[in-house]
Amino acid sequence: MAIPGNMLSSATESMDPSISGWVALLNCAIAPGTGGRNGDGTLRLTSTASGEMRARTVSSYTVVPGQVYQVFADASGVTVPERIGIRWLTSAGVEISYTWSLTTASASASWHRIGAAGAAPATATRAQVVVSATPAAGSVVNYFENVYLGLPIRTLGNLFTFGVESLEVDTSGWAADTNCALSRTAPAVQWAVDYYLAGGEVLALTASANGNMAARSAERPGVSAGTEYLAYCYLSPPTSGSAAWVELRFYNAAGTLVQTTRGALAAPGTGYYQQRVSAIAPATAATCGVYVGVDSATTGQILRVEGVVVTVAPAVQTGSVLPYADASFEQGVAGWTVVSGVATLARSTPWGAYSYDGSYSLTASSATATTSVIRSAKFSIGAGMDTQPFRVLLYESVTAGGWTLTRAVRWYDAANTDLGTTASSAATAPTSGWWYLALDVTAPATATQAAVELTLTATSTSSVIRLDQLALWHVLPLTSVVAVDDTASVTLTLRELPVDYLLRVYRVAAGGARTLVRGESGLLDGTLAIVSDTMTIEDYEAPLETLVSYLIELVDPADMSVDSRTSDTVTLTHADANLAWLKDPGYPSRNLLVMVQRGPDWTRPIEQSINRVKGRRNAVTLSDVRGGLEGDLLVWTRSDEEREALGALLDPGHTLLWQAAPGMGVNDMYVSVAGVGEARAGGPATDEWRAWTLPLTEQDMPVTVGVSGSAGRTWQDILAEFATWQDVLDTYATWEDVFLDRRIGG
Repeated sequence: MAIPGNMLSSATESMDPSISGWVALLNCAIAPGTGGRNGDGTLRLTSTASGEMRARTVSSYTVVPGQVYQVFADASGVTVPERIGIRWLTSAGVEISYTWSLTTASASASWHRIGAAGAAPATATRAQVVVSATPAAGSVVNYFENVYLGLPIRTLGNLFTFGVESLEVDTSGWAADTNCALSRTAPAVQWAVDYYLAGGEVLALTASANGNMAARSAERPGVSAGTEYLAYCYLSPPTSGSAAWVELRFYNAAGTLVQTTRGALAAPGTGYYQQRVSAIAPATAATCGVYVGVDSATTGQILRVEGVVVTVAPAVQTGSVLPYADASFEQGVAGWTVVSGVATLARSTPWGAYSYDGSYSLTASSATATTSVIRSAKFSIGAGMDTQPFRVLLYESVTAGGWTLTRAVRWYDAANTDLGTTASSAATAPTSGWWYLALDVTAPATATQAAVELTLTATSTSSVIRLDQLALWHVLPLTSVVAVDDTASVTLTLRELPVDYLLRVYRVAAGGARTLVRGESGLLDGTLAIVSDTMTIEDYEAPLETLVSYLIELVDPADMSVDSRTSDTVTLTHADANLAWLKDPGYPSRNLLVMVQRGPDWTRPIEQSINRVKGRRNAVTLSDVRGGLEGDLLVWTRSDEEREALGALLDPGHTLLWQAAPGMGVNDMYVSVAGVGEARAGGPATDEWRAWTLPLTEQDMPVTVGVSGSAGRTWQDILAEFATWQDVLDTYATWEDVFLDRRIGG
């Protein structure tokens, strides 16, 4: 699968089907190798003699001076470590300089990430990727694949800039806080081939003396009081017993620390483990920061850190009233307590041993075969939610003994008066693996708060049960549809989706005809993996004035079994038959309603050859199939804004969807538009009306075109990436380019 945003072609990136995108640059011969992960192909460098060997991309790629670019690859070398760089060139192809990664700390036959990032020099207009190793003899072999060159890849929604999240440029995004020196190192770490957020370099904290050591982010991004935030990073501790941690800290407007929350790593070894910590910003919070460190470090010990993110905390289930800390247990048991009985509560240990979400779970243990009651803290269910339906969801795994489980919600009013519980009947907790258990309840009158309560009866001594991803939310329809007449689109909302299932969505006409609906990556044909329990789909290709519904198919990738849902029916209204829609399926923000001057007089061309046979009256005609409709559509634009909008719609030359009002004798039609005529309407020079001639040729429905946008991209990402509005204006030509992250010269 091609790396998103890669300037390199798929073949140059993956070495499949050949290495034609690469050429030897110094002291080596190149050849295709095997055993890659991004396809089987690899680039094999064999040294000619001792000393540095290099290979580069055949092509050079356009860059913008001052813009930061990132390069990375996966490498393998038994004998010597390697590095990767960006070779900056002038417009004439003259070498200016290099931006090099650090050399990998040690040689490794396992595939490991190498990477670097840096700003293009002032005189650079082109760039090439260069891979390098320095053997002590000839015939030494190193392998490379999965190569990327492009804009920095960062976590969408991260409040930190790329320089804090990734160490590919330098350590300027970090500062030593206590008893340590900071540096960068390039360990040989094997990341998943499609995990593009990890680079080659990591931050290294080296203890200056015995005692606690810590480093802090140099940036303090703004936060909103009352919002829950999640911070996480990969930590590689000095030893499995090291007390490594990450902290999320909040500061007031004066820069005074007002709250600290720690997530301690229970490391099973010295690898790289993602540790999370979450907290709600207090009332006086204005900014936040992230600290990392080790308690009771010894002199010379090193903590390595990679991929630091702070973002608004996701709900484990959309709409859940439980905060992330109380639902996922990444930093402890949060607000959960034992109300009665002998059970004890703890966060599971070590990292990754027992979890459904994240790396830890809530562990309830009972030494005796008795009953215990555990309960979460109480949380607001929202104004006006009394008498409304709610659902409880939890994942459980019995890892010792056996349990009988009763699920319940305990309700409270605004004065904290206990209104009692709504409970399930007692049932045996399923064993072997993770199971999800749900309970539907109704909030009693006057309820404003709720707590999840579980009655756990151990059926044998020394019983242990793990709980994770708990949620309590207001139940809404699984599927809802809304007609948006202003944009001639239908908004389809899907809730409680099974994450990692495959999604297929059809638009169903009144007669039963089905048409696949378009998503961000193309038609939703059952190849898209679901990544969130809630999804909103905007269908801009739904017909006008026609009753439609939607069929949703959820495909289990394990056995390809299908679970189906259907929506209610919906109709898009179209008030004026003199107006028609011209839509770009891939860029619906460009869609435009235009006034029709005259519909096309259609022709249907055909390719024929006419052969006149001597002595015969009638010719012999050989024909291909008759082509689709062709004709000129005449439309008006009635203002300068409409004229500019129609120009923006037509300029890319994309296949368009033409939708006229029903009853006008024209079905919805995908069309290409040839040379366009734009004429004045015959009035005075100040008249804004224009008469357009659009030569249309009927086309098939685009299959691979996705609805373009930058999924998850928000103003926070703009704030994190650009220091001033002038920087934004210098980087993007239009606001649409800002939304799509389509940069000038990119």
